[in-house]
Amino acid sequence: MQLRIGTRSSPMALAQARLVAALLSGQPHEPTIVPLSTSGDRWGGSLARLGGKGAFVKELDRAQLDGEVDLVVHCLKDIPGDVPLPDGLTIAAYLPRDDVHDCVVGARLADLPSGARVGTSSVRRAAQLRRRHPGLTPVPIRGSANSRLAKLDAGEFDALILAVAGLERIGEQRRVAQVLTTTQMLPAIGAGVLALQCRVDDAATVAAARTLDDACTRACVTAERALLRELRGHCHSPIAAHCTDSDTGLTLHAAVYSTDGADLLEATDHGSEPDKLGAAVAGELLAMGARTLIDEIPH
Repeated sequence: MQLRIGTRSSPMALAQARLVAALLSGQPHEPTIVPLSTSGDRWGGSLARLGGKGAFVKELDRAQLDGEVDLVVHCLKDIPGDVPLPDGLTIAAYLPRDDVHDCVVGARLADLPSGARVGTSSVRRAAQLRRRHPGLTPVPIRGSANSRLAKLDAGEFDALILAVAGLERIGEQRRVAQVLTTTQMLPAIGAGVLALQCRVDDAATVAAARTLDDACTRACVTAERALLRELRGHCHSPIAAHCTDSDTGLTLHAAVYSTDGADLLEATDHGSEPDKLGAAVAGELLAMGARTLIDEIPH
């Protein structure tokens, strides 16, 4: 039996798909990788014009629903959290979480001169950079991690902010000049997590994927995505969150920023039920005025 693994065609996405294929190689089927092009990869402009990060997943969803692939590997942070998955699809597994930290490539932030151009495609990163380093200039950058590194090397930027996990997956961790703590840069919701998506009616593939599911990761990202659902943020909303699990239960810390970083709302809570925890922290942020802050951001 052949197991067709659908993925975006970027070097990082292919590396992630190969990792999953290796993990599934002991199953009673032969994994094969099917690279697919997405509108998010083809488009060089603002993601908002394509409906946000969903532009990276909709073609994969359609290929899966049409039976062209059996399993899809997603970076969880690319799956919109404010809308449900298409009918007929489910996340069968979350792989153990990789490093959640963001990092700086090119130079340490403290060593950059005033006005230095820092490339990032993330409104979350840009807002936090403006708040903590107002002398630096966040500049939008699109493309794969490899192409962004090439633009840095060509002198188009003074530094980049990228995910540690992403650089590790493409073998470029040596480029890291500074790892940012979660206090310096609160992570994206779903940061560092690969999600395995299957058709609900494909019992064999669902069963194979579930052998890779990590219960701790599932609990943490369920809380983070429940928060995002309750906040109803859009693709221009600088929202960040990080959930951890310990012997005492789950801890969820979240923040909502204005795009210029001047306004910040933060909340932290603890619990044992992920959905309730995410909703509770979102409720605290909404009580502080998060709805007004989010709605004031054009989209």
